Amino acid sequence: MSQNGKRGKTPVDFWFDPLCPWAWMTSRWMLEVEKVRDVEVRWHVMSLAVLNEDKLDELPEQYREGLKQAWGPVRVVIAAQQKHGDEILGDLYTALGTRFHNRGEGNTREGIVAALEEVGLPAELIEYADSDTYDTELRASHKEGIDKVGQEVGTPVIAVPGADGEQIAFFGPVVTPAPKGEEAAKLWDGTLMVASIPGFYEIKRTRTQGPIFD
Repeated sequence: MSQNGKRGKTPVDFWFDPLCPWAWMTSRWMLEVEKVRDVEVRWHVMSLAVLNEDKLDELPEQYREGLKQAWGPVRVVIAAQQKHGDEILGDLYTALGTRFHNRGEGNTREGIVAALEEVGLPAELIEYADSDTYDTELRASHKEGIDKVGQEVGTPVIAVPGADGEQIAFFGPVVTPAPKGEEAAKLWDGTLMVASIPGFYEIKRTRTQGPIFD
């Protein structure tokens, strides 16, 4: 992908599954970063269902059932992208995520339809929730993100400019609540800093708090 964003802004490629609460936290941080740094987020789809489809036998029954339901929203999003263009992804993600996470409405067909209508997309796109029409495109988008960051990670994946101008991808950052203002800027600056260090791979600690939705 080109390293030059719109109007010379620094491009950040962001892969999300609309059902993932941690991806939602990170995405809200990136929207804050757009306000305080000359950054442009480019949205892409990845899928928890695809990510875990080869691990289903190892997962608890409750989680397996959740993954079955995870196909619907991401299939609708990829269909919207294919039929209406990349530029709708950010707004549709916000409309879906606000319902799924901030409002706690859950993954329902009614909620997905309301999100589609909110951003001016046809409600008929809900029919793709149960269709594999664009699964090839979904898997390709998912693979693009995973190929950048490597295996054994989840969502979100972000790719930022590294030291040599090539993109460096990370899982995360995992953060709650989503930082705002100067805190958002500091986390962004730190992300660029670690991306500039050849051989840097990971910082991690045990999560002791769940996602806090504003």
